[in-house]
Amino acid sequence: YNIYLSSGINAEYGVVWTPLPLLSWIFPFIGHTGIATVDGVIYDFAGPYTVTVDNMAFGNPTKYWQLELGGVKDVEWDTAVLRASQEYRGRMHNLCCDNCHSHVAMGLNLMAYQGRTNWNMVHIALYMVIYGRFTGFGGFLKTYLPFLIILALIVLVVVFL
Repeated sequence: YNIYLSSGINAEYGVVWTPLPLLSWIFPFIGHTGIATVDGVIYDFAGPYTVTVDNMAFGNPTKYWQLELGGVKDVEWDTAVLRASQEYRGRMHNLCCDNCHSHVAMGLNLMAYQGRTNWNMVHIALYMVIYGRFTGFGGFLKTYLPFLIILALIVLVVVFL
């Protein structure tokens, strides 16, 4: 079965992103990622020794980066996603060094996406900022509304105090 993001966008062959409570409210470009199989099933490294399937740890995706096969066969794609997920089911989560972005990077490395095997969490974050698209207006609001409210409160405090 295919998983459709809000507004009907298919998640297959994609990297998905959702905001992290509190952290994304202050830094809206920081969030939680997952990677989808050819059928659109999303895998995300949700925490220590935990990879969830079609139930992202911090809610439905608000952004997606649609990847192109570029020579990767469907079976290679799914095998890479499943192998990365199996590996991360045995790992401790570390917010700064070994996290959901690292899980996605491992999947891309195992399939040699774009002929590369040097994907890392910084690449995933940067590519998501550059190539990521919102799932719709609701995805945009879920990502930026908390930040804008906090910013407005700061401005009000500064102006009136």
